[in-house]
Parts: sequence; C-alpha cells; structure tokens
Amino acid sequence: QVQLVESGGGLMQAGGSQRLSCAASGRTFRTYAMGWFRQAPGKEREFVAAIIWSTGHTRYVDSVKGRFTISRDNAKNTVYLQMNSLKPEDTAVYYCAESITGWETKDFHYWGQGTQVTVSS
Repeated sequence: QVQLVESGGGLMQAGGSQRLSCAASGRTFRTYAMGWFRQAPGKEREFVAAIIWSTGHTRYVDSVKGRFTISRDNAKNTVYLQMNSLKPEDTAVYYCAESITGWETKDFHYWGQGTQVTVSS
C-alpha cells in the first residue's frame, strides 16, 4: 500500500522560507505525477503545485507562482515544496498527493496525512 509521509511543517515568520518534503513508499505502480495541496481553516482544500514525475514539468496555482517551487528526487522517491516569501495566507495544512493517471486535481487518489504550516505576521 502506498504511503506518503510529509515533513517540514511548523511555525514560520512572514517573509521566511521553508521546505516541505514528502517521501513515498510501497508503490506497486508507475507514478505519473506528485502534487501538493493545502487546506486552510474553514476553507476547501486547494491545489498548490504538481510535477510530472518522468519529465519534471511543473504547474502552480497563481497565488504561489514565483514563491514556491516543486521538485522531485526520483532516487529517493521524494517530492519537495520549497516555499519562499511566505505570507500569513499560506497558513494551512499541506498535503502531498500522488497520481497514476494525470495531474489534474481529480487525478490524485493517494494522500499523505498532512503537515501544518503556520505563518505569523
């Protein structure tokens, strides 16, 4: 069974940087894409970034473009989210997700447990 374990969350100051990691294990299939999503209190979960595993192509939600970078280490089966210029509105639980079919939100069916990111002003 696939396991996705996020790490790197915590309390940060506005303007600061942090890197989230997500280690995948237990795969019995070929990964198409990995993604990061987030859910703020009282809000629906939203897409943040995704990367196609084989090519490294990436896409982002507009609110994080130029600030966040998604990357992957194929050898370590790990995906990262480098977050720079953090804002209080980035505060959320961040989830790692995996897809075997595509990189639209509907394609992600495997999820981690989430890691809390809190940005203070």
